[in-house]
Amino acid sequence: MVLPKPKIMTKRHLLLLTLLITILSACSTTKNEAKDNKAEGIPVTAIIVEAKDIPVSFEYVAQTQSSHLVNIQARVTGFLDKRIYTEGEIVKKDQILFLMDKKPFQTQVDASQAALARQKAAFETASLNLARVKPLADLNALSQKDLDDARGNYETSAASVEQAKAQLETALLNLSYCTITSPIEGITSAALQQEGTYLNLTDSQLTTVSKLSPIWVNFSLSENQIQTYYDQIKSGELVPPKNDEYEVKVIQGNGNVFPYTGKITFTEPYFNPQTGTFLIRASVDNPKALLRPNQFVRAKVEGAIRPHAILIPQRAVQQSAKGFFVWVVNDENKADFRPVKVGDWKGTDWFITEGLTSGEKVIVDGGIRLHAGDKVVVSENENQQVPK
Repeated sequence: MVLPKPKIMTKRHLLLLTLLITILSACSTTKNEAKDNKAEGIPVTAIIVEAKDIPVSFEYVAQTQSSHLVNIQARVTGFLDKRIYTEGEIVKKDQILFLMDKKPFQTQVDASQAALARQKAAFETASLNLARVKPLADLNALSQKDLDDARGNYETSAASVEQAKAQLETALLNLSYCTITSPIEGITSAALQQEGTYLNLTDSQLTTVSKLSPIWVNFSLSENQIQTYYDQIKSGELVPPKNDEYEVKVIQGNGNVFPYTGKITFTEPYFNPQTGTFLIRASVDNPKALLRPNQFVRAKVEGAIRPHAILIPQRAVQQSAKGFFVWVVNDENKADFRPVKVGDWKGTDWFITEGLTSGEKVIVDGGIRLHAGDKVVVSENENQQVPK
């Protein structure tokens, strides 16, 4: 029987054996250190939650609208003579915008004045004639028919004078319509008709003027949002401001908050079947005309309060297959698993509607590696309160 020769350990084998011993030793040391750290407690950061009345706000996509938009139209037919205003600029109330050709209307005024003068002369003659006939008729020098004819002529002439006055007023009114002014202060749009155009009743719109202050901010709430709002008020989760006087802040497209706030002035009384929403309107002062009609902004509605609410940082909340949960430090400085029910957001924090009570210590950082019953060491800021 021939025995195998023993293998000779090379330098390579010796190096691998040394490396394996080193790794096993390091793993043993790490495991021992982990056991020691776990025995001492896992370092975490925690806060003490406090139930308090917390102001809340709601943000919605909104669009601005002029609070008073006027279509400027010609009120008489004729030729457009001149545009006075500069398109796109803000105009004052009663500022002249357009001039129409006045010559035909001035002719009508002159004719009406002449007709009025003629009727006044006829009335004067009829008045004198009646004054002469009446005493003669009383003396039976003239017949009753002569008196009736004189009185009828007098009354007809008087009516003709009033008719001529009305025709003159109409002519003067039409002449005044040749000077087209703005009924409000606001911003103008482009001119829809050019100089020299003949304007008629079917083609009479010239431009528009939009009032800029106050400006309306319109946003919409869905049927579900409205129902949730009323349900939360009914259950006491939400307290609206007195007389529902919400304050509306406008957040512009660049993220800046508009310097003037507004109030809700109108709520649509019925449901819009096309959009599936209810329209809500806020009126906001806009004295410097920074907001223009049809801008997209965000409306931040403030004034409501969540009473006795608990708010914690979002990073303290974890999620499992069974829902949301947090880690709570008990009296023995051990981690307790606590299922919670979350509500709305407030910045980077989350409202907790169920699962926590005031005074409990909730782990914010370090909870990702915890198991139920693990001992923890809370850092120095354990008494930090949740920011308002």
